[in-house]
Amino acid sequence: MTEQLRKAPIANSGKFYIGGKWVDPSSTATIDVIEAATEELYFTVAEARAADIARAVEAARRAFDEGPWPRMSPGQRAEYLRAIAQAVAERTDDLVQLWPRESGILANLVPTVMKEVPAAFSFYADLADRFPFEQAAPTSSGEGFGMLVGEPVGVVGAIIPWNTPMPLIAYKLAPALLAGCTVIIKASPEAPGAAYVMAEIAEQVGLPDGVVNVLAADREASETLVRDHRVDKISFTGSTAVGKTIAGIMGDRIGRYSLELGGKSAAVILEDMDVAEAAENLASAGCFVSGQICASLSRVVIPRHRHDDMVEALADRFSRVKIGNPFDAGVGMGPLATQRQRERVEGYVAIGRAEGATLATGGRRPKDLDRGWFVEPTVFGNVDNSSKIAQEEIFGPVMSVIPAADEEDAIRIANDTVFGLNAAVFTHDADRAREVGRRLRAGTVGQNGNRADFGIGFGGFKQSGIGREGGVAGLLPYLENKTMVFDEKPRHAPA
Repeated sequence: MTEQLRKAPIANSGKFYIGGKWVDPSSTATIDVIEAATEELYFTVAEARAADIARAVEAARRAFDEGPWPRMSPGQRAEYLRAIAQAVAERTDDLVQLWPRESGILANLVPTVMKEVPAAFSFYADLADRFPFEQAAPTSSGEGFGMLVGEPVGVVGAIIPWNTPMPLIAYKLAPALLAGCTVIIKASPEAPGAAYVMAEIAEQVGLPDGVVNVLAADREASETLVRDHRVDKISFTGSTAVGKTIAGIMGDRIGRYSLELGGKSAAVILEDMDVAEAAENLASAGCFVSGQICASLSRVVIPRHRHDDMVEALADRFSRVKIGNPFDAGVGMGPLATQRQRERVEGYVAIGRAEGATLATGGRRPKDLDRGWFVEPTVFGNVDNSSKIAQEEIFGPVMSVIPAADEEDAIRIANDTVFGLNAAVFTHDADRAREVGRRLRAGTVGQNGNRADFGIGFGGFKQSGIGREGGVAGLLPYLENKTMVFDEKPRHAPA
């Protein structure tokens, strides 16, 4: 156990970061983080209970109500964001060690993905000079001087999932800090490492006490964060089922919330698109983090006369993927994050076969890997869009190919889902991609692949969520609009 703990590049794993200090937990409860590829103990963190959550909320509340952070100018807060950006970049090697072991992402992909994390903090730092936190607004009577002011929403509970924790911390924390909010980061029990790294960075850059607080907890304790009236806003990324619970609790107390939830995203293949080219794109993206991505293009909608060619091309591409330890050279896909996730995927494979879909490839544990939560990338053909494998989020490397009668039918099928997170139109004609894309009910539509872009804004229609993360749109949920009307223009008011 000592050797395993030494591997994790984090300090104070037995404590929580609350009120600017590393504090002891209220109980002896701990969370074991298991390495996905080996099923061995990687490290252990303290498990937060309700008393620990309450302590973190109290610290964040005090920092917001009495501390300097909300009273700083956006420009002053931006300097801290720039310091965080630099510190995050310096911890990339540590994330290369943590993230693959916790969630299964290939180690050689982490440096590329991690580039967007310091970029996010830098983007919001730069926004301090461009966003109109105060702006003049004409009064309806024409008398006096009106202003519209964006003020911080208050104390934010940021609930982070296990699949891509560090980027999602960034897209919640950076805009919240720029706005002047104080934050409790609630890490997932499966992958708390990134949150602990962020706590160390908060301490390193000298954020005022209580501005950022970090702990890891399971669902029962996490719900106390959502129910606490001292928390003004919850920002949650995770399943639609949990999102519904959060929305109900927050709605009951008129709390603010933003939700980035599940997806069952469609790739609509138009007639001019080469099947092999589309299959290469889809298969490569489908293996990213072993398909554990909410925006994954898991439904492939294609004209019926091209269906068999697409199934064959995807099956060929998936069957050639080398599966193994995410640190090994030449590996194209690592394990799923947990045993529970592998069992979920295996369950849906069984459901797909029972529903009459054609299993073209995959669906099993690799024969040569007797340890680790591995599963082969899987392709089903002849999938009925009303079936469970077409309607429910599997969150694994399972792709369903759905035949359509024509383009109108393909658009109907793509929209026939409770979700609306992501979509793609495969064509080399940008005008056709725009025309069809405008008819797809999804928060993002990309030409020829998954083009989700947090620099512009990311979020979903329908049951895929409420609100947006990234871009200017990602700042707005952390601000409350205040209307101010004066007899005359104050001296330092905007023009």
